Amino acid sequence: MTKLPIGIIGLGPASLPHGKSLVDLQDKVEVRLAAARSPDRARAFENRFGFPTTTDLDAVINDPEIQAVILLTPPSAHLELGERCFAAGKHLLVEKPLEVSLARATRLVEAGRRYRRRLGVVLQHRFRAASKRASEIIREGSLGAIAAASMTVPWWRPQSYYDEPGRGTFARDGGGVLLTQAIHTFDLFRSLVDVAQVTSAVATTTSLHRMETEDFVTALLRLRTGAPATLMATTAFYPGHPEKIDIIGRLGTMTINGAALQVTYIEGHSEAVASEGGTGSGASIMDFPHDAHRALISDFVDALAQDRDPLVSGEEALETQRLIEEIIKVGLATGFSEDRSARAAPIT
Repeated sequence: MTKLPIGIIGLGPASLPHGKSLVDLQDKVEVRLAAARSPDRARAFENRFGFPTTTDLDAVINDPEIQAVILLTPPSAHLELGERCFAAGKHLLVEKPLEVSLARATRLVEAGRRYRRRLGVVLQHRFRAASKRASEIIREGSLGAIAAASMTVPWWRPQSYYDEPGRGTFARDGGGVLLTQAIHTFDLFRSLVDVAQVTSAVATTTSLHRMETEDFVTALLRLRTGAPATLMATTAFYPGHPEKIDIIGRLGTMTINGAALQVTYIEGHSEAVASEGGTGSGASIMDFPHDAHRALISDFVDALAQDRDPLVSGEEALETQRLIEEIIKVGLATGFSEDRSARAAPIT
């Protein structure tokens, strides 16, 4: 099989699971060049994974041999760099979220369509073994009609995390816990239960953090079927616990706890999918296995070979971000005090 020549732009913490995955996938991909503006980050990435690096981002974009780019920069740089990659004829796999606002995310998706290039988004929770089995069970109707659902993300980030330049700001990240951390769980939740409407919400910053964006969000939601659902996400829950999704069906209940699945049917039988490793729920933000990243990148490569959209396409991620922005819009009106509301307004 011909290997896909790819480039990487951005070699921050998110590059770790990608680097591990690309080592595993060397029978399918050829990493021609990885770029970071920081010489230290470029050198560290090359020393660890053996891929050639540069501090010249243009070298990746302008390389005629590179057919696809993995974009791992902060969200605020996705639109500009993504449009340049598309214009240079390259497909794009971009880290979550698409961009800092729904308007800018929409422009990125539209650019992919305009240049007839594929766009994938790194929302890897859908590729966990438990997630895939949960999706099959719901699709087959084994759980019956969904009567109610909930998701909780009780994570922890120390103040030192938000003290790093740009962290927890609208200008760089676009949002706080819901867009930056809990987006993975919410994207999976949305794909499983089909969230349709935000009924009410609260978004605020607790006294545990000094930051511009929210570190606590709770919401009441309505599913497409009319069933109720709830959401809670925070980075103020010390020391941090795995994210959880509960789904109540007419024929049984389903719980996804971290990367593990437990399903119990009313008629008496049950099934489970076990997991190993952390979920990045605590201060060690990269404490999780890279198997889901590997599966997502493999699907992206296969999608290009098969001339199809990847499983988590730009349009899929856009719908997730649309609902997140609606939750935050409703939540900010309730959660932030008047003196914070001006600087808490999402940028467009």
